Amino acid sequence: MSGPVLKAEREGPILILTIDDPATRNALSSELTRALVAACAEANADMSVSCVILTGAGDVFCAGGNIKDMYARANHFAGNAAEIRRTYQAGVQTIARALYDLEVPSIAAVNGAAMGAGMDFATMCTMRIASERAKFAESFIKLGLTSAAGGAWFLNRAIGASAAAELALTGDTIDAARALEIGLVSGVVPHAALLDEARALAKRIARHPAHSIRLNTRLLRESARLDLSAALEIASAMQAVVQQTDDQYEAVAAAVEKRPPAYKGK
Repeated sequence: MSGPVLKAEREGPILILTIDDPATRNALSSELTRALVAACAEANADMSVSCVILTGAGDVFCAGGNIKDMYARANHFAGNAAEIRRTYQAGVQTIARALYDLEVPSIAAVNGAAMGAGMDFATMCTMRIASERAKFAESFIKLGLTSAAGGAWFLNRAIGASAAAELALTGDTIDAARALEIGLVSGVVPHAALLDEARALAKRIARHPAHSIRLNTRLLRESARLDLSAALEIASAMQAVVQQTDDQYEAVAAAVEKRPPAYKGK
């Protein structure tokens, strides 16, 4: 999972992914795309992972698209319309699919500027907390663009249609306090405490049974797009599965016997 632009660190059941490309201010690149997608796939396959934290190195979370590529008509900006469409589908859009399909919850620990696609990546995570130095912008319109990374889909669901439209159609930059006010983030913390706060939240999640974490994560995600009847059907199916796990029985036994549970991931 580790590479030149994405650093991976395990702390027990928590996987911390750090975007680390100071030369581009942690901008979107094909290398970052491949690394993030691979990291999500590996987390899904590893039942010992219970939560993922996504953050950025230095003073920037992710600067979004590389403006030099835009100017040079390179990478995502190269080719005719049909070629560009395929580039997005095979490129940055794979991050949206990978983060959406992540079986464990993800926490965006936004340490600084999250601009354009960088803001989109934050909204693709299950939860977001921000440093007091964080700032956000759905800034595509300022460059005559739309969000091809999935921002229109994720942002609407994160903060509602009206607030999403305001950010997307003005391109305005908002600070951490405003992000908290509109519900884009669930908390704003001192910059030096950001990762500690993200770890603390991840630990509060990871202390629970692994299968329950994964099925609850999926149930929340699927229920957001289903009608009530379909949501109830999938909820009953998932409940039937999780009730057959050893760890679910251990959770009940520990509660009855008034002792700490000893989960085994089964």
